[in-house]
Amino acid sequence: QVRLVESGGGLVQAGGSLRLSCAASGLAFGNSGMGWFRQAPGKEREWVAVTSPSGGNTYYRDSVKGRFTISRDRAKNTLYLQMNSLKPEDTANYYCTAEPDGTWTDGSAWAYWGQGTQVTVSS
Repeated sequence: QVRLVESGGGLVQAGGSLRLSCAASGLAFGNSGMGWFRQAPGKEREWVAVTSPSGGNTYYRDSVKGRFTISRDRAKNTLYLQMNSLKPEDTANYYCTAEPDGTWTDGSAWAYWGQGTQVTVSS
């Protein structure tokens, strides 16, 4: 059984930082693409960042480039999202995803999802 468990969300002031973690179990972590999506109240879910199985290739949506970094630790089966220079518009529930099959920026391509962790950025 695949489990993705996010942690690290919270309340932070604009300009601050948070690091999200996603502990994965039940899947071949080293062979799976992984990603982060987010959804704000009243808005559509959107992709944030994705990484290849090796971690050698990473992609970011334009609004987070230069501020967010996705990484993975194969020894710990954990995915991270380091978020710096946070803005109020980054406020959302952040979800970890695994095993894409299709267009990686499309949420429907991902087989597994975590429960999410809330990030709130105050102005």
